[in-house]
Amino acid sequence: MRDYLANEIRNVVVLGHSGAGKSTVVEACLYETKAIDRFGKANDGTSAMNFDPEEGKRGLSCYCHLAPVEWKNKKINFIDTPGYMDYEGEEVTGLAVGDNALIVVDGKEGIEAGTERAWKESSRRKLPTLFFINKIDDEHAHFEEVVASLREKFGQTVIPFEMPIMEGGKVVGSVNILRKKAWYYNNKKEPQEVPASMADQVEEYYAQIAEAIASTDDELMEKFFMEEPFDEHEIAKGLRIGVRGGDIRPIYCGSAINMTGIVRLMDLITEYFPSYAEKGTIEATDPNGNKVSMDTNEDEAMSAFVFKTIVDPFVGKISYLKVMSGVLSSESQAYNANKDANEKISQIYVINGKYQIGVGKLFTGDLGAVVKLSSTDTNDTLCTKAKPVTYAKIEYPEPMLGFAIRPKTKADEDKLTGGIRNMMQEDATIRLVNNQETHEQVLYGLGDQHIDLILSKLKSKYKIEVETFTPTVQYRETIRGTASAQGKYKKQNGGAGQYGDVHVRFEPCDSERMEFAEEVVGGAVPKQYFPPVEQGLRDCMEHGVLAGFKVVGVRAVLFDGSYHPVDSKEVAFKEAARLAYNKAMPNAKPVLLEPIGKVTVVAPESYTGALMGDFPKRRGLIMGISANEDGDQVIEAEVPMSEMLTYATELRSMTQGRGKYVLKFDRYEPAPQNVADKVIAEAKAKKEA
Repeated sequence: MRDYLANEIRNVVVLGHSGAGKSTVVEACLYETKAIDRFGKANDGTSAMNFDPEEGKRGLSCYCHLAPVEWKNKKINFIDTPGYMDYEGEEVTGLAVGDNALIVVDGKEGIEAGTERAWKESSRRKLPTLFFINKIDDEHAHFEEVVASLREKFGQTVIPFEMPIMEGGKVVGSVNILRKKAWYYNNKKEPQEVPASMADQVEEYYAQIAEAIASTDDELMEKFFMEEPFDEHEIAKGLRIGVRGGDIRPIYCGSAINMTGIVRLMDLITEYFPSYAEKGTIEATDPNGNKVSMDTNEDEAMSAFVFKTIVDPFVGKISYLKVMSGVLSSESQAYNANKDANEKISQIYVINGKYQIGVGKLFTGDLGAVVKLSSTDTNDTLCTKAKPVTYAKIEYPEPMLGFAIRPKTKADEDKLTGGIRNMMQEDATIRLVNNQETHEQVLYGLGDQHIDLILSKLKSKYKIEVETFTPTVQYRETIRGTASAQGKYKKQNGGAGQYGDVHVRFEPCDSERMEFAEEVVGGAVPKQYFPPVEQGLRDCMEHGVLAGFKVVGVRAVLFDGSYHPVDSKEVAFKEAARLAYNKAMPNAKPVLLEPIGKVTVVAPESYTGALMGDFPKRRGLIMGISANEDGDQVIEAEVPMSEMLTYATELRSMTQGRGKYVLKFDRYEPAPQNVADKVIAEAKAKKEA
């Protein structure tokens, strides 16, 4: 593979719903250009893209993969992304470095949740976009219906440039609407006249394209109104401007598995999608926090953004990067501006699926990888020390679904943490929380399938088998009344004894931690025993008398007691405090507090009724509803955290994969009696077991 400059590179992120055929489209491009000599199958792990064992097992993409394709003296860097919501972190990764978007749509299924998400994300980033209706040869495919739904859903800038020719229920060719010519699969060289049955529809689509082209330029608009036809150069000019500006989003069609439409797809990408160089400048930040502009050409100082990390058991850490400016050379030094560390660039690779191809340089706009960087992680920027800059970090979706985990064998405890930490370097949507209060390790992911992938990888790659269970909800306990008790600890073992005697009053307060005070008069308890009494009470407050949860909002007052000049010791007063606690707290009207979270749900308007009706079932209170810039509904509510443990899965079911949410802890409130009774009973049963 030869070197390519910034103006020869097209970075295309491939998006769409899971199963639409994204990886197969990329595979077809690789096969057409002879980059691979075998056409694999996505559902058995033999494809150039879905090569990971976990992907072969699941029959779908789980990771973001790179595929460079050389076509007509241009280089197309395809960034193939998963379409399933659980792997959205990988989709976000691809979007971060893609300069253009190819949205693959299933010709049979039409618009799906992944199609809508792809449209929203590419539109938000203002990426030039085209649609490829795949599987057009399926007997249940409906090109016209899919086109109509795309235009209705995404607007009139979405225009078909290609139509399938049907004979006897089968696709036998396609019509290029711009050229108004037909190509038949059994005669790939010679264009034919458009079938008479399609002529009117072709003219209608051509008129839509012409109008869109006219809107890109005043001269073209004037010519359009004069009803003068555009020549080939005017069409090319208008299309380039329209596609780059988002005023035209072409629809092409074909069948990736049968290699139809692939050549014209690559032609369109190289002709009409902008190169990275056309950006002119990109925004970066200097060490003082000031915005600086970097030129997107090879003459600018080198800077590269690390967008993905792989931890390979044999090679070590592989850092995927995009050269944002200048030239990255092997056997050179780079400066990590995020970590203030120098890195040695030993070897540079171009990544093609599972293969690594060594190259000497990467030019502006190109994608590649380097190995064994000591300090560099995903989201870091490598640059020159003479011109240090950083680029905006990728914002990943927040993992909400949590499972408490433990290894099946004690010997794997240390390996478990290390394995997950390696996986967290690769996937920023994995979170591991060591809960000091519940003594549980809680693994968070984006959904059931994401969690399953993590656990499966732990087993296959790190040889660790894990058990999962529902995480313990962190309730709290407090008191509503006041109670006092004496705690007297006396022990004699033949020699010096132990003696401690305290009277403690427990009363409510507003503090999160226990407040300690003393009202001892006359030296009934010497001051040196105040700290052990306080420590003894604080230790007790870690385990309430109702269900063993941490106690908050209590003021403990030491107001009387006695001591022995010989036998009194700190440990005795600490034990006496515990006895007073156990006697008094059950009489101070103890109550269970449950954690309340603030949840923000974003989903299309059509699901609003179902979502709002669901919150009362969870004892939730809706606080507000509004619309965001995408037209989706934003529902804000307050809900007990115990009712939200499986919400990630249930929301997906309620919204057909179109809803998202973020839940954050807000405060504690007294739990309803029926909830408290259940929690207390479960705690008692657990203790007895």
